[in-house]
Amino acid sequence: MKKDIHPRYETVVFRDKSSGTTYLTRSTLTSDERLEVDGVTHPVVDVEISSASHPFWTGRGRVVDTEGRVERFRRRYGTPTEGASR
Repeated sequence: MKKDIHPRYETVVFRDKSSGTTYLTRSTLTSDERLEVDGVTHPVVDVEISSASHPFWTGRGRVVDTEGRVERFRRRYGTPTEGASR
């Protein structure tokens, strides 16, 4: 078996950028930024959305889509006329 071909599997802190919530878990992801948790220093991986900030899990309505997909759809295909058959 070849040596040193597998990534390191270590304890990592995942931090939600929008809520600041941190999760301590194990992963092969790493970064140069470090955070001390319970006296031990771990690499920090920032995530955009987690269960602490996602509208489905929090119950708070928040628009995640900022591109306006409905408007883009209507521009491309037009708006349906009233009484039109489906």
